[in-house]
Amino acid sequence: MRILVSNDDGVFAPGIACLSAALNDIAQVTTVAPERNHSGASNSLTLESPLRLRLLSNGFYSVNGTPTDSVHLAINELFDQEPDIVIAGINEGANLGDDVIYSGTVAAATEGRFLGLPALAVSLVGDQHYETAAHFCKIILAKLQQFGLKEAQVININVPDIPINEVKGIKLTRLGSRHRAEAMLKQQDPRGKDIFWIGPPGKTQDADEGTDFHAINNGYVSVTPLTIDLTHQSALAKMQQQWGES
Repeated sequence: MRILVSNDDGVFAPGIACLSAALNDIAQVTTVAPERNHSGASNSLTLESPLRLRLLSNGFYSVNGTPTDSVHLAINELFDQEPDIVIAGINEGANLGDDVIYSGTVAAATEGRFLGLPALAVSLVGDQHYETAAHFCKIILAKLQQFGLKEAQVININVPDIPINEVKGIKLTRLGSRHRAEAMLKQQDPRGKDIFWIGPPGKTQDADEGTDFHAINNGYVSVTPLTIDLTHQSALAKMQQQWGES
């Protein structure tokens, strides 16, 4: 099996090193990631400057671009034979609910999907037990292989930041949701000019049973299949009825 590993935390992040090492036991792994942290980059592409691919001493490749750039460049230019799957992570911090809209980790997986490959996005809800996330990534990958990897499938995985033996199991979930983000943080630079920081994410709004938030809060790994079609189907049907279109 050939696996392309990427992330949004950057090529030197501990999560991608842990994931690549764990997957090397079961597959041929190629690791290509941004040269610096691009958390929150979503599906952005670099269009105004050229991309450069650099082979590092540890065998990983760095790209002077975004997570989407990294996966796009790797699949189109680096492989003689395309990988069987793209796995993004292990992200430092959760990608739950509305987070997936902004997540560079999910975006790296999504780019694999856009290029016709199945993809996993793996996040640790914390920054300590990366080995737990790697362990359950391998279990979930084996289960997906058992039933056949589906082309253009994206699976979002979140893992509680606890030792492996404390995880209660794996739950199939839907995305929960948050309240609106908190206010911007306003400060002044040394010259007295206003500067602004994006505020913390909003508190959870929908964390009911069945959501990814609920699974994590109760010590389970959350596994959520994602769809890329943003069409609001019920609104479309209602507008067609109101506007007289079919």
